[in-house]
Amino acid sequence: MFRVAAVLASFLLLSFGSAQTLVFAQSGWPVTLDTGTAQDGNSRMVSEQIAETLIGLELGGTALEPRLATSWTPNEDATVWTLELRQGVTFHDGTPFDAEAAKFNLDRFNDPEHPYGFRDQGKAYVPWGWIFGGPRGEGVLDLVEVVDDYTIRLYLTDSVGFLPVMLSSGYFAMHSPAAIMEHGPDYGTPRVGSVGTGPFVFGEWVEGERVVLERFDGHWGVTPEVDRVVILGIEDPAARLAALRSGTVHIAVNLNPDDIDVIESDPDLVASMPNTALNTGYLAMHQGQPPFDDVRVRQAVAYAIDQQAIVEALYGELGVAATQFTPPGVFGYRDDLGGYPYDPDKARELLAEAGYANGFTTELWYMPVTRPYITAPAAVAEAQASYLAEVGIIAELKTEDWGTYLDDFTGKFPMYQLGWNAQYADADGFLYAMFARATALAEYGWENEEFQELLDLGRRAASEADRLDYYNRAAQILHDEVPALPMAHGRALNALRAGIGGFYPNPVGNVMPLYPVTMD
Repeated sequence: MFRVAAVLASFLLLSFGSAQTLVFAQSGWPVTLDTGTAQDGNSRMVSEQIAETLIGLELGGTALEPRLATSWTPNEDATVWTLELRQGVTFHDGTPFDAEAAKFNLDRFNDPEHPYGFRDQGKAYVPWGWIFGGPRGEGVLDLVEVVDDYTIRLYLTDSVGFLPVMLSSGYFAMHSPAAIMEHGPDYGTPRVGSVGTGPFVFGEWVEGERVVLERFDGHWGVTPEVDRVVILGIEDPAARLAALRSGTVHIAVNLNPDDIDVIESDPDLVASMPNTALNTGYLAMHQGQPPFDDVRVRQAVAYAIDQQAIVEALYGELGVAATQFTPPGVFGYRDDLGGYPYDPDKARELLAEAGYANGFTTELWYMPVTRPYITAPAAVAEAQASYLAEVGIIAELKTEDWGTYLDDFTGKFPMYQLGWNAQYADADGFLYAMFARATALAEYGWENEEFQELLDLGRRAASEADRLDYYNRAAQILHDEVPALPMAHGRALNALRAGIGGFYPNPVGNVMPLYPVTMD
C-alpha cells in the first residue's frame, strides 16, 4: 500500500508542475462528500474543506465564531432563533448563498418529505438524528422561515439554549441547492463530488487513488496558502508514517501512538496533537442479539475486560481509560463515577446467574480504520476477545469495508467497536448524540424511558446546576445498564514534514482545516 501511495504521490507532484500541492494522508477514503449523510471522519475531513457551516469553531479550539451566519439571537425561552446570514457569498458554481439556500439545506436534513432529500433512493441523514433527535415530527426543529434575503428564523419544538453549538457541527454544512437538484442522489459521489462555499473547490475523486481539491480564490474570507490538496486514503498507520518519512506525503494523521518516539527523533518530522481528547471509543452490545438482551451478560463483559491494561498497552501516553461516555474536562463529566473494575470472577458469577455458566459464542466486529479513540482496532479487538475467552465468551473477530461496516452495525453485529468524536464540548454532545431514542434503539437495541426523560430535561433546563444533575443521573443509568462499554479517550497522533506550518489539530471531530497550511 505504501509503495502504491508513494508512486502515486510522486506522480501527482510532478504532474502538477510548479503549483504548490499539499499531500495529506488519512486512514481511509471518504464514503461521501454530502456532509449531511456522512457518518465518518474521513468523509468529513474532505467535505469540510469544500462546504461550510452556518456557525464555526475557532482554529484548534471549541469557541464558537461566525461562519456563514454572522449572528444568532434567541427569543426569551430559546424556542425561536433568528440567524443573520453573511452577504456577498457565492457557492463554487456561482449561485448565491442566501436565506433560501440555507432553508433548502436545513429542510433537506429535517424534512422527511423533502423533494431533494432522495431518502427513497438511499440517502439517510443519520447525523441529524444524532444531534437534533430526528426529522421533523420527531426532533427539535419544527420549521425554518425565510424572513428576508439574509435572515432565517428557526422554530423549535422545545427550549434549546445551545442551538448555535449544535449548528456548528460539520455535518450540517451548506451545499449548493442548484448542484443538489442537478445531480440528485448522485450528489456527493466520486462522479459528482460536492459544491460548497469553502476555501477549496472539488477537483476530482478517483476511487482508491486520490481526491483532489483546488484553491478557491473567490472565498469570502480567506485565501488558502497552497494551490491544491491531494488526499490519500492509506488504511495502515505504519504505511502512512512510511509515506510521510519518505517525503511523498506532507501530513499524516491518526498514526500509531507507539510511533511517537520515532517521529520525535526524526529531524524531518514534527509531531502534532490536540491538547485534549474529546472523544470516546466503545464496545457496543446490541440487545436485539441474545444473550446481550440480558443486562447481567452485558455487565459480565464489562467486568471481564481489563480496560486499563489495554489502554496502557495500545494507546500509550495518548489515551486514558474511559469510566463513562462523557470525557474528562467536558461539562457533565462525573468525577465520582468509576468504570467497571477488572474482575473475571464477578464476570463468571454474572454469566452463571444469566444461565451461561459455560459461556457462549458470539461475534466481535472491529473497525477497519484507525481513529484516535481506537488507535489499533484489530489489536484492541484481539485483546478484548482474549479477556472474554477467559470467562467463557468465545468471540469470533470479524471486519469488513468501512462503508459497509457503517451500514451494517445497526443490528447485524452482536458486539462491535465504534466511537464518537465530540461535535461540541458538552455532555449533550455525547449522551444525546449517542443515545437519544432512535439512535439507542437502532445502534444498541436499548430502550430506557427514564434515561430519555433525563436527556430531554437536560436540553430544556435553564440552569447549569439542573443540567448537571440530569446528566449525572443519566450517566449512572448508562453505567448500570451497559448498552455499550466505554473503553478509551484518545488524542490523535498526527505528524508533519518539517517546513509545514499552519496545521491546527482539532479536538472536536478530529477534522482540521487545510486552508491555513503553509509549505516552505
